[in-house]
Amino acid sequence: MSTLVEILKDPQTLRRVAADAADLIDREVRGKAGISGIALKAGYKTVKTMRPTMVEDAVAHLLPDFAGRLDEHLVKGREQGDVRVYFRRHADPIAHALLGVTDGKASRAKNAVLKKVYDGLRPTAHRHTVEAVPALADLILRHVK
Repeated sequence: MSTLVEILKDPQTLRRVAADAADLIDREVRGKAGISGIALKAGYKTVKTMRPTMVEDAVAHLLPDFAGRLDEHLVKGREQGDVRVYFRRHADPIAHALLGVTDGKASRAKNAVLKKVYDGLRPTAHRHTVEAVPALADLILRHVK
């Protein structure tokens, strides 16, 4: 069985996974409601307006780091017999792992507008990421055999 780190070494696969992840992010953002949903949608719109491919490009850039953090959960999910169930049960630590990557990148960002948008959205990012983890498991399983 392959891992995310292994499959993402192929540039075409990396781009396919990044495109799927960008679609997942689009769906997650569209589905948000309430005050935090409005703020998330506004920040997301700002990013997409600046450069329409920014989300997919950013995901492609982050995927190798994400893969390193996600592979350990993929392995444990396989060992326990159901990756989807494992991801649902461990959504909190998986979200922490992913946000650890983005926090590190954001702290080194040179683009002041992006940094401001990220900093504004970060307080609710953990909850939103936890909510997206089950769909993330499905995305991973579509690409990793």
